Amino acid sequence: MRYVLRGFLAAVLSAGMALADDARVITTTGIGTVETTPDMATLRLGVTHEDKEAAATMAATSEGVTAVLARLEAAGIAARDMQTDQLSLQPIWSDYNSNSRDARKITGFLATNMLTVRVRDLDTLGSVLDLVIGDGANSFNGLSFGLQEPKPSQDAARADAVKDAVDRAQQLAEAAGVTLGPIQSISEQGGFARPQMMEMAAARSAADVPIASGELTVSAQVNIVFAIAD
Repeated sequence: MRYVLRGFLAAVLSAGMALADDARVITTTGIGTVETTPDMATLRLGVTHEDKEAAATMAATSEGVTAVLARLEAAGIAARDMQTDQLSLQPIWSDYNSNSRDARKITGFLATNMLTVRVRDLDTLGSVLDLVIGDGANSFNGLSFGLQEPKPSQDAARADAVKDAVDRAQQLAEAAGVTLGPIQSISEQGGFARPQMMEMAAARSAADVPIASGELTVSAQVNIVFAIAD
């Protein structure tokens, strides 16, 4: 029994020493950002129509979307940059009247056909919006800017994040009076690109919809664990 107890105590002490060694680390989080000019816009627009008959409602909506697609194609938008992302037909009900015994009735129908459109030439963005609105697009649910090739900006932001994490670790080590050891692990958090409205886009004709493209901020975040050198 005495030998078993000694063995158990030895194992506990060894585990404690291992934990102590593992605890001799410095962990930092680095953040890197890159500001860049967007070169692509994504629109979400479409046609909504209301009528008493379901077939007539859908037909009118389809006619409007067909005209919008034709106008987009004529404006140089490639087929791969146009996609239907919502198609719906919903009944319109009469208002509820608590003083009436009559049940609610369907008084008409509402049809919606929405498109997601990528515009790769931002110089044409204002005119494209103006044209499709003139040809029947009456629903507009958003505009966002992006990059056709985001990898270079993402790589630069990631490199800045690593440099930031190393600088922080070196400062912590110097302040604590220890020597920074080798990297034990690196993990990356999700990066993102957010619009930063800092400057107006090039001037366009008065007939076009005014657009401010601004800048994008591409961010990256990494966690790095460093050993503390003996």
